[in-house]
Amino acid sequence: MLNRSRLVVALISAHAIFSQTLFAQTAAPEPNEVYELPRVDVIGNPDNLDNIPGSGNILNRKDIETSRVFTGAEALRKIPGVHVRDEEGIGLRPNIGIRGLNPTRSTKTTLLEDGVPLSYAPYGDNATFYSPAVDRYDRIEVLKGAGQTLFGPQTIGGVVNYITAVPSKEFKGRAQISGGNRDFFDANFRLSGGGLLLDYVHRQADGSRDNTHTSLHDLNVKGLYQINASQAIVARASYYNEDSNVSYTGITDSEFNNLGPRYNPFKNDNFKIERYAASLTHDLQISDRASLITNAYFQWFNRDFWRQLSATNDNPCTGYVGVTGNFQADRNNGVAVDPDRCRSMQGRLRQYKFFGIEPRFELAYSAFGIENELDAGVKLHMETQDRIQRNGTEPGIQNGVTLIENSDRATKAYSLFAQNRFTISKWSITPGVRYEGIENEFKNDILGQQVDDKIGEWIPSLGATFNPTQNYTIFAGVHKGFAPPRVEDIINGTTGTSTNVDAEKSTNYEFGVRATPYTGVDIQATVFRNDYSRLISVGRIANGSVPLSQGEALYQGIELGGNVDLTSGLYFRFALTYLPTAEQTTPFTQVVSGAVVSGSEAGKRQPYAPEQQATLAIGYGRGGVTGQVEAVHVGEQFADFANTETPVANGNGQIGKIGAYTVYNFALNYKFSDPALSLFFTIKNLADKVYIVDRTRGIQVGSPRLVQAGIRYEF
Repeated sequence: MLNRSRLVVALISAHAIFSQTLFAQTAAPEPNEVYELPRVDVIGNPDNLDNIPGSGNILNRKDIETSRVFTGAEALRKIPGVHVRDEEGIGLRPNIGIRGLNPTRSTKTTLLEDGVPLSYAPYGDNATFYSPAVDRYDRIEVLKGAGQTLFGPQTIGGVVNYITAVPSKEFKGRAQISGGNRDFFDANFRLSGGGLLLDYVHRQADGSRDNTHTSLHDLNVKGLYQINASQAIVARASYYNEDSNVSYTGITDSEFNNLGPRYNPFKNDNFKIERYAASLTHDLQISDRASLITNAYFQWFNRDFWRQLSATNDNPCTGYVGVTGNFQADRNNGVAVDPDRCRSMQGRLRQYKFFGIEPRFELAYSAFGIENELDAGVKLHMETQDRIQRNGTEPGIQNGVTLIENSDRATKAYSLFAQNRFTISKWSITPGVRYEGIENEFKNDILGQQVDDKIGEWIPSLGATFNPTQNYTIFAGVHKGFAPPRVEDIINGTTGTSTNVDAEKSTNYEFGVRATPYTGVDIQATVFRNDYSRLISVGRIANGSVPLSQGEALYQGIELGGNVDLTSGLYFRFALTYLPTAEQTTPFTQVVSGAVVSGSEAGKRQPYAPEQQATLAIGYGRGGVTGQVEAVHVGEQFADFANTETPVANGNGQIGKIGAYTVYNFALNYKFSDPALSLFFTIKNLADKVYIVDRTRGIQVGSPRLVQAGIRYEF
């Protein structure tokens, strides 16, 4: 097999030679010539939806600003079929599930920024602990169905692509400052001109529970350089820094009842992130019908998480003498504990690096009287993980005396993908295929062991659209779903041996309609069926009491979304999801032992798959005033495979049904006659509702009421 490092060099060299050949053949652009920004879009122009063989949604800048979303998670709740779960109340950790899939850490979703991988290890560890500030995004694209096989490696749920702003030719910018309760402060600035763009965001806020606070800095720089009339380059660089007091463990049922939903004793827990990322996008217009877009990208991500406990059933506090017993017994009985007397500190220290290159070739051509559009490409991707765990006995001190883990994990991956759209009259038919080849390597530096593993999978797809009139599109598609397991899933991190875990696989179907029946009215309705021959699940994230498990599952449902804009200034937005089927079609079994997970059986509902979801907004905009009220509803969910209804008495908070909840948000915007100045006022969780969002590691609650006011000046 060809060495991948040599293949990367060869590909870059070939691209450079090909580009230089055309440099001599093209004239420099006129000074006033405008060049479209080189970028890989998932959807692109909304008109593209007429031919995309899948359900697609675009959340534009106007929608984001009108509702004054606080986080990217809040924005994604406006899209049907997307379940975004809160965690700490600040939007730091994206938990995005699509069409019923468990949202924990967004492990089953492909996340991109301008078409470039956003997760820190998309192949070897797709769990996501980082979410950029939503303030710097121009729009958000979400694509599901057969069209997503052009992206990857996750093709079982959907693709989320965050699009950053385009640099301007003329100099302009903005400054925005806002503040509120819960120690909320946000400042973001933008400067743009001469093809350069700089975005900076600083944010701080308290979270949804006591002893939770974060401070972050997010810097993004972007530059556009037009080489000549047929070539342009976009360079991006970003830096993210976060310092958060945030706990991993939730609370027990008795703590919730006796000490209140905001109770959190773990003041000593600390999470620090530092991230550097860079990418280069080169666009070569070979002709008016052919182009080559190449992305080269790099990311370095470091996270140090020092915490006292991983979950409510951890009991590392040796020697702790409580009121009713030991540390864990006090928690189960709802007695306040003193974390300073819990002589435990766990340091989960992780460093991730990846780089890759992905050329994409687009060609419009005619053959046998049929118009065709070909999208094809290859991706070469490499990533490493350096993982250390140190356990100490002094709370709040970030060092450790005992080395528990010291391992290195490496992944080499290559992808081949192609889709060809045949357009015949009002029909378009799009067959496609993707291949993922993945090599994983694990080194246990403590035991001196090394294990390798390989995965390869072909992923076919077939989609079609029919446009009977200009205002209606009917679409349908089927594709094989694929998601690689994390390195630690297929290679045991303790013993350095392989375990019997294969990739997740499914067959996914959808049928839908996009319609603009009247001016100002846009609607999309989709019926879907996702049949999993293998779905991988965990009971909880950190060394789970319910081990890694797998089984067969079936998800079926309906999505409905759209907007209505009336000439009177009144408008409506809606995103509805109905998931009647989210069942285990076989009992889920433990990967290592093969034993059935307690309570799991065919016919029971999958955990964290609410049957109903709805985001509804009504607003009015006239002149410089825009006001909106929004309702976000999430139906009841189960927290375990056994579908346990009632929490266990004095239980650890990880078992029991999560009740349905509805949260109301309000936003008011006023733009002065001088359009450079505007004011805004928002209330999140208007009624200050208390509701549970997660029981994975104990009870986590949704964010309390947040009142914000701000001012923006544009120049």
